[in-house]
Amino acid sequence: MRKPSVLVTFDSMKDANCGYFSFGKGLGDALIQQNKGKFKLNFYLFKQTQYLFNGLVDILYLSKLDRLFFRKKNEFEVVHLSDQTCRLRPSKVNAKKIMTIHDMNKVHLKFSRPHRIQAYLKKLGKLISQCDKVVCISQFVANDVKHYFPEAEDKISVIYNGADKLIPEENHQPLFKPTKKFLFTIGLLSVQKGFHLLPALLKDNDYELIIAGKETPHKQLILEEAEKYNCLDRVHIIGQISDEDKAWYYKNCSAFLFPSIAEGFGLPVIEALHFGKPVFLSKFTSLPEVGGDAAYYFNSFEPEHMQEIFEKGMIDFIQNNHDKKAIAQAEKFSWGIAAAQYLDLYQKCLEEQ
Repeated sequence: MRKPSVLVTFDSMKDANCGYFSFGKGLGDALIQQNKGKFKLNFYLFKQTQYLFNGLVDILYLSKLDRLFFRKKNEFEVVHLSDQTCRLRPSKVNAKKIMTIHDMNKVHLKFSRPHRIQAYLKKLGKLISQCDKVVCISQFVANDVKHYFPEAEDKISVIYNGADKLIPEENHQPLFKPTKKFLFTIGLLSVQKGFHLLPALLKDNDYELIIAGKETPHKQLILEEAEKYNCLDRVHIIGQISDEDKAWYYKNCSAFLFPSIAEGFGLPVIEALHFGKPVFLSKFTSLPEVGGDAAYYFNSFEPEHMQEIFEKGMIDFIQNNHDKKAIAQAEKFSWGIAAAQYLDLYQKCLEEQ
């Protein structure tokens, strides 16, 4: 008996340092494991992708001509576009179509020009209209989609991302090793991540601050804030790091900080919680869904408020031994759970034909 054929696009995995790579690898591996022969899975990838799923799935390589004419347009029963950038346009395939939307951050960024936001919404709305189902990676993202595209409400479901538990390598040492107890954060150095707010938390203590991630001109504002709080020698911006280094920083940091104002999910938060660390987050976007009651939240970005939340949170975490609570929160998110929900959605699409 012929198995239904499913194509999952992971073409955004081209850059191994971006979040889409982690998403694709985590979900792709879990889909292969959870499928158990139910569907004939096919993954759509760039040839340059560093990870090809160990040869356990059929690979269809992206062609620049696919946007004009997709040569296999009639070969799949379900096509899952795993992010909204989708180089393979939904209109180019004859199948049930699912699209995962990771965020609508552009509508939340105050520096986005109105005409650019309108162009973005028009493009995204067209893609949504061409799909049978829309998956959002958090309720926050789902609420955004419903707000801007109310006609799509019946298509929408929420499937949370998973998160791999990083395993520190024994005896591994990072390229930069702090000499004192330190606070850690990681992500693109963009204004919406809020890393420029963090030097204020070094006031009246001797913590160091480690900021990892791809550098941008925003780095200068972070350094200016560090100079303002007289802690320039304790703020270390170290660029992109390996998974081994990242695991070391999570394991050895005193706390993880993530004051982002534009986040579809917040994977680093779960990675830190896996290590039983106190996490301090903004109360905005999807972060309260991820941190739950295991995190501490900044209700505003006034320095005095952030300092108070941090100081009281650290005392509470240590006095009440909340490391197990943090780990339990992280374990609510797994790629196995996410993959099973996606596979169920594929089946639901087929049954609705």
